[in-house]
Amino acid sequence: MTADEVLMLLQAGGRLAAEPGVQAAELDPVVARLVRRDTGVDSDGRAQQVLTEALPRLWEGGWQPADVVHVARRRVSQRGGRLVAAVVAAEAGAGAGAPPEAWAAQLAALPTGHRSVTEWWRGERIEPAAAWRDVLRVIGLFRALPRLEQLLPPPSGWSAALWPVEASGSGTDGKVLHRIRSLLAKAESTEFAEEAEALTAKAQSLMARHAIDTAVLAQRRDGASAGVVARRLHLDDPHTEAKAAVVQAVGTANGVRVVLLPTFGIATLVGFRDDVDLVELLVTSLLLQAARALADAAHSGGARARSTPFRRGFLYSFAQRLEERLTQAREQATAEARADYGAELAPVLAARSAEVDRAVEELFPSLRRRGGSTVDPAGWHAGRRAADQADLGSDRRALPSR
Repeated sequence: MTADEVLMLLQAGGRLAAEPGVQAAELDPVVARLVRRDTGVDSDGRAQQVLTEALPRLWEGGWQPADVVHVARRRVSQRGGRLVAAVVAAEAGAGAGAPPEAWAAQLAALPTGHRSVTEWWRGERIEPAAAWRDVLRVIGLFRALPRLEQLLPPPSGWSAALWPVEASGSGTDGKVLHRIRSLLAKAESTEFAEEAEALTAKAQSLMARHAIDTAVLAQRRDGASAGVVARRLHLDDPHTEAKAAVVQAVGTANGVRVVLLPTFGIATLVGFRDDVDLVELLVTSLLLQAARALADAAHSGGARARSTPFRRGFLYSFAQRLEERLTQAREQATAEARADYGAELAPVLAARSAEVDRAVEELFPSLRRRGGSTVDPAGWHAGRRAADQADLGSDRRALPSR
């Protein structure tokens, strides 16, 4: 079998793997032919070629490096995600032009030191057949991915300087960011519910007041806000959509719109940069707290509490109660700011909200609301109790240990 025949075999196998519902066993005839041809897995670099040549279409279609690694982990496997990371790293190393900072940060965070399919295979220490099967599944995944909204300029636009790109570094005041991070770290580590609740609520209050002060000062300085950004947040299985409800709750309470792509476990955050930065921090903390509370509920609640409906209901209820309490903290911070700024505040906040809404409409013109899911009532009530403990309650019971 010549190298060109291997290329044709990879392309045919990729087309098969891209078909909906195809099973791994259906790829075995192609895998067997590839193993007979090359037990060293991509010795001639044809698989590397096919995967690398697929990347520009993905970049032009709105995908970013972290997105394709994330979706490969979900659709193929953790190992498949590492294969994608190796190919993306190799393509980036051979490319030209300076990427936007957000793109460069994603490249720097790639979870591998490998730069080829062969290096990846050797590092994974798996049988050639398993490696070739992963290669075909990733080729199929790349072929099947649809277009996404373009949130960052693709490589073809880096030299044109025509795209609005986020400024380097965090826009959030360093002292404020340090205080919020410290509060959330303490909330995650304390054994006392009352302390965790107070710390999380204080972090939310600081976030809300910082957003208000930033908006008013920007309006006073130049009559305009700093502009809206859109950023993707990746959610892992299980219960991705229920976790997305937690993201939605935090975003709603902080002026950030959340658009979910449930098929890929991706939530797009749209808002002012400081708000998006801080929402990401708070989401990470609250998902950790929710996981701990859910584990405790499952441990003490028997078989029902370990069921999927219970866990999903727990997270949805946790999210709803969180939104209520976080919104309450934001409203209190707004009331305090109103005492400082008076009539100046309302039009500034209204303009800020309208600007975020316009950005969402431009990015997602066909956006629609999705219906809710059926959940377990016991899980719903348990999640609501856990959300009370995560934020503003007064019970001094110890939190479950990690």
